[in-house]
Amino acid sequence: MRVRPASSQEPTGRQGLWIEDVPVPSTDPLAERRRATELARPARGPRRVLLRYADGLSDLIVVAPRRGPDRAAAAPAPAPAPAWGMADDGPDTTFAVSLDHEGDEASWLTAFAVTLRRYDPETLPVIGTDEGHFTVEPAATLGESKPSPASDPALAGLLFGNPLDDREVGAGGVEGDYVPCLAPPFPLTVSVFRDSGGLRLRCDHRSSHVSAEVAAQFVRHLVHVHRQVLHAPQTRVDEVELLDEAERTRTAALGQPPRPVATTPMSVVEAFARVVAASADRIAVTDGEAGLTYRELDEQAVRLASGLRALGVNGGDRVGVCLERSAELVVTQLAVLKAGATYVPVDPAYPADRLAHTARDAELGVVVTRLPEFPAVAGCVQVTPDELFDEAAAAGVTSLPPPSPDDPAYVIYTSGSTGRPKGVVVPHRNVIALIDATRDEYALTGADVWTWFHSSAFDFSVWEIWGCLLTGARLVVVPYFVSREPERFRDLLVTEKVTVLSQTPSAFAQLLEVDHTEVGVRVVVFGGEPLDARVLLRWFDRHPESACRVVNMFGITETTVHVTEQTLTRKLALATTRSVGRALPGWHVYVLDRYGRLLPPGVAGEICVGGAGVALGYLGQEELTAQRFVPDPFTGGTMYRSGDLGRLRPDGRLEHLGRIDSQVKIRGFRIELDEIRSVLLEDPGVRTAAVVVRRDDLVDAATARIDAYVVLSPEADPTTIRERAAGLLPDYMLPATIAPVDTLPLTSNGKLDTTRLPPVGRPPAPGNTAPSGTATATDNLTATLTEIWSDILGVPAGPDDDFFELGGNSLFAVRITAALRARGLPPLRLRELYRHPTIRETVASLRSADG
Repeated sequence: MRVRPASSQEPTGRQGLWIEDVPVPSTDPLAERRRATELARPARGPRRVLLRYADGLSDLIVVAPRRGPDRAAAAPAPAPAPAWGMADDGPDTTFAVSLDHEGDEASWLTAFAVTLRRYDPETLPVIGTDEGHFTVEPAATLGESKPSPASDPALAGLLFGNPLDDREVGAGGVEGDYVPCLAPPFPLTVSVFRDSGGLRLRCDHRSSHVSAEVAAQFVRHLVHVHRQVLHAPQTRVDEVELLDEAERTRTAALGQPPRPVATTPMSVVEAFARVVAASADRIAVTDGEAGLTYRELDEQAVRLASGLRALGVNGGDRVGVCLERSAELVVTQLAVLKAGATYVPVDPAYPADRLAHTARDAELGVVVTRLPEFPAVAGCVQVTPDELFDEAAAAGVTSLPPPSPDDPAYVIYTSGSTGRPKGVVVPHRNVIALIDATRDEYALTGADVWTWFHSSAFDFSVWEIWGCLLTGARLVVVPYFVSREPERFRDLLVTEKVTVLSQTPSAFAQLLEVDHTEVGVRVVVFGGEPLDARVLLRWFDRHPESACRVVNMFGITETTVHVTEQTLTRKLALATTRSVGRALPGWHVYVLDRYGRLLPPGVAGEICVGGAGVALGYLGQEELTAQRFVPDPFTGGTMYRSGDLGRLRPDGRLEHLGRIDSQVKIRGFRIELDEIRSVLLEDPGVRTAAVVVRRDDLVDAATARIDAYVVLSPEADPTTIRERAAGLLPDYMLPATIAPVDTLPLTSNGKLDTTRLPPVGRPPAPGNTAPSGTATATDNLTATLTEIWSDILGVPAGPDDDFFELGGNSLFAVRITAALRARGLPPLRLRELYRHPTIRETVASLRSADG
């Protein structure tokens, strides 16, 4: 509670108030720590602490005890938390600020609505007051914004008048006997009132919905916006500033890493040469029964590099590498770098069209491959490693100067949301910075054994290959089919005594399905796709945190594999954390709105990344590069606009919330598929899950449906999983089908392959199948439902056919309800269809409801 200073003669502890003079300004880190300590301290009864700072400002912190079970039972049902709330497990708190300006109720409602909309642009800002609920419709300027009544639920409230009910006010504007309300009327409740200290703004908030830090900053922004409403009404609403200059500086610094990076720019070739000089006879790569020492790997790469030069490859050229996962592939990539060229990895499993596109788009003059089916591309010479060795033998091995740290090391093609894949150009210095940023934190040394699990065309392999070889460790090649067979992969981990394991969450879920007790890894690194931390509980059962460090890394190809790091614990897994941690040393992250402005902690926006990992851009796509690789307004460098949705926590950790464009809209509802998947994963019978959207008829919106796939534990019942989902999800988010599968298919990169999920849903068209049952002539209700279902769904329906497996969804359910009502029969809710999805069960349910 920010107040004017109390009298210096006021005795400490007067009327239960503890007063402490903090010898620093209110913005000093020490002051912030003192506030945080008092807010987190448990309270058996109402506790009040006045912190007075050197700049003349004070904080009155009033904390109520948590509600016990007896009070909780009488409390109103909790309202849903706002998207920006960032709830914590602390006590409900109250604080206040002194105001230097007034304004009427309409101006405060306008400021409140504008601030809410900036925090959550996708949600109508509804504000509860003692006069009813109000909103402020979008307008061009602040002066044109007017409150209007609203009927939607309110997550925030604005109250006017004196909330103290004429109770005594202590010296200096501090309430003498004030006790904060145990249950604020809204999750975030702001009151505008006067007391002996003048005009004040008070905030009561529920910590189960809004954290203390976010509540405090929201009130600060509300006051700032209200000043603009009063003094700059001509301001366009989309130009209203939440943050002043000082707060922008603090927020930009929030995404900085907690520790610096010590790195010396050099090429991968030079860094590898240093490892060879120190560890020439140590095994570098193990491929089945074969192995290469660092000296042997270096010598073979030099010979291949000479062969490439003999073929006419020069510094700056791009060379395709299309080989199976093997030691030979590692030698070839290193050889391309030693030749001063840039390697372009392509997976032999890719379709011919994609191989050809990559060769043409990257303007490959040479591609190293053993694939007979590699498509012929004009100007591109196909050569095997054996032929390169022959070329080197004929021309002689020559010493080549190392490339510059700023030269491109590789180009990896990543799928775009539109059109063809695009090539990301990454320089040598970025790879070196990645290794230097992680080496000490994870104690990466020559004693480690790494797996190479992922396709070379997936940038996770950059981390696996060079993270291993540039720290002098041993790299174990995981053949493709071993990577897809959990038992064989488990056995390889145990036999090779692997210590550093990198996995996509989808691939790791398969490993968890087999007994992994004997796996002795000391570090597991996740990347490539979002991680649901709950899947780690089975891992922690066998591998305690003291023995194995589990790290989730958010990363992007365009920012050199990894961006942030979050060490995960059982506690965080139980809390289903969405945190991907703080930025790596040398990297930094921002969360910006669509206008490129910094968003405060807790507010979702686009994740932007700056620092040592930002790539050079997209190969041959200047316009797209200019759109996504933009000037960093805070450091003067370049930052990458990721297209990912996230928010910074007040402690500087990033929460990854999926792709901005991953939300889908079905029948007018905006749906986040990850939310549905999360509900399914909460079921103890579900090991892993995937959710996709399909549409059978592009014209008829009713044919759009959500299909879910689940890998179940042996004792799980698919029927109960559907029933549970029906009890947790709104009708429009319920999957049309929840299909059990033995395993979820993966791409060559180890990510979920939605194209290979088995078809579900609608059977053959009418006339090609017979109903699974027959209604008797005397059962009119069954006969009527059978007729209606068959007509609306467009397929024959029998008494025991599942509505959703026939292709049913909420729109079809509405049509069925209308048809029933037209015939004088009781309507049918979608939720009841989920619980009773066959005609026979529906009839029984309708008759039971009818009494």
